[in-house]
Amino acid sequence: MAATVSTPVFEGPVDLLLQLVNSHQVELYDIPLAEVVDAFVAEVATWDSVDLQTLSEFLMVASVLIELKSRRLLPGPDDVDTDEELVGWEERDLLLARLLECQAYAAAADGFAVLLEQAARSVPRTAGIDLDFVVNAPDLLEGVTPDQLAEAFLRATAERPVPVVDLYHVTVDTVTVADTVAALSIRLPRLGSSTFRALTGHLRSRMEIIVSFLALLELCKQGRVSLDQGHTFGDLEVAWLGGDRDRDPVPVGPGLYDEYEG
Repeated sequence: MAATVSTPVFEGPVDLLLQLVNSHQVELYDIPLAEVVDAFVAEVATWDSVDLQTLSEFLMVASVLIELKSRRLLPGPDDVDTDEELVGWEERDLLLARLLECQAYAAAADGFAVLLEQAARSVPRTAGIDLDFVVNAPDLLEGVTPDQLAEAFLRATAERPVPVVDLYHVTVDTVTVADTVAALSIRLPRLGSSTFRALTGHLRSRMEIIVSFLALLELCKQGRVSLDQGHTFGDLEVAWLGGDRDRDPVPVGPGLYDEYEG
């Protein structure tokens, strides 16, 4: 909790007030120090417990301000070194550091007190194993013959077979873009126009759908079909444009669209 002050020219933390005075942003003569001290004393009276860090911080800053103002009010040279005026800052930092160390030691002491209180609730064990009690470790080789040891050695030192990855369960799709282009070159002239959803509705695998889309892009690149999508995520309209390429169609192998040729 930082100490706050309220003056006609400033309202806020007291350490910020000292910084503003040092940087000549607030005139020291406009600060009624007596009123500041009285207000802080009245605030301290309302505290439930005394905060030594806040109290020491205010005393240090207030003493520096009083010293600065008294030096300026007394007759003397006007060119006073600011560093000499704020010599108390070093002592302030040292005092705050010692206060923080005291708080750390106090917290550690409280922690040890809690541990001691918890340890006081435990009762040490008084009964133990009889002095003549002997614990014999089990014989791990009991019942093991030399032949069994030799067989175990041979198994441990035998050459391990090279691991083989079995790919019998992996299905490789044989569909190609060229075959799909050939199949579409035969089917689309009969349909005239269609949609990509209708052309690929019977396909079962994702790879076949991807290959069909690439085949349509290839036909569009050749100028044989036109592709149009009316709106975002709408159906892709496919229209056959034909051309000179229809006179010399690409030979068709076993493709995706054989069942639609009849």
